[in-house]
Amino acid sequence: MEAGAVTNAGPGAKVGAVIITMGNRPEELRALLDSVAKQDGDAVQVVVVGNGSPVPDVPEGIRTVELPENLGIPGGRNIGIEAFGPGGSDVDVLLFLDDDGLLARHDTAELCREAFTADPRLGIISFRIADPETGETQRRHVPRLRASDPMRNSRVTTFLGGANAVRTKVFAEVGALPDEFFYAHEETDLAWRALDAGWMIDYRSDMVLNHPTTAPSRHAVYHRMVARNRVWLARRNLPAPLVPVYLGVWMLLTLARRPSKPALRAWFGGFREGWTSPCGPRRPMKWRTVWRLTRLGRPPVI
Repeated sequence: MEAGAVTNAGPGAKVGAVIITMGNRPEELRALLDSVAKQDGDAVQVVVVGNGSPVPDVPEGIRTVELPENLGIPGGRNIGIEAFGPGGSDVDVLLFLDDDGLLARHDTAELCREAFTADPRLGIISFRIADPETGETQRRHVPRLRASDPMRNSRVTTFLGGANAVRTKVFAEVGALPDEFFYAHEETDLAWRALDAGWMIDYRSDMVLNHPTTAPSRHAVYHRMVARNRVWLARRNLPAPLVPVYLGVWMLLTLARRPSKPALRAWFGGFREGWTSPCGPRRPMKWRTVWRLTRLGRPPVI
């Protein structure tokens, strides 16, 4: 994509929202849907995907899709994208929101429209996640290495999966989220492909999703899938000389965090699985993209 190219987001851009649910948080889902309905400007179209479960009662006008099995986070979100036409083409921008989150402001959709209109190269926006009780933003929710100030907006190299907006032209150009990842690192896979195609990613502190503070390790599959998908991410996207460097750095970081013995066994099992199982198509990024990531503060070796 060349800077200044005609894009599909403008002041009157059509905005949709994809929400996946396991059906176990009906009250939180209803509150989120109410916050989406209260957005300023043209109404946000919404699809709720029941990921292997029935969709709880939702307000009239909300589209629903019920999947017979859990396809994982990227698989469920990809179904939601396709509910808006091939690659989400019936709308210009898609919001992806966790079903236990809540849009804190009424102008988030309008801020997205303005941001995408102002910057034709902008492909993805990562929202700030804040605890609804304390207002705290966890360090891991600021998608950059220098994360001490969550109120600082910046260009970034990845984004938060359950609190973001994506210009649908990105999907048309680089494809959807990687279904096979199921959980973990699918956002970085899409981010690297988007950056390689010339799109940019912004972190915006004024676009806020309220979400209870949680630990990612609450998921039973966390350690195995984090390791497996880290290997897949490298195998799919990095130039060959960087693959061992990237994975070596992450192995050292993992050991430095001193995980429990069961967690470490799961991590090494996932790491081994990442090398021995199919990871999907390999499309190594250009070296100029490596340089762009480096200039943005996160070279693809960490």
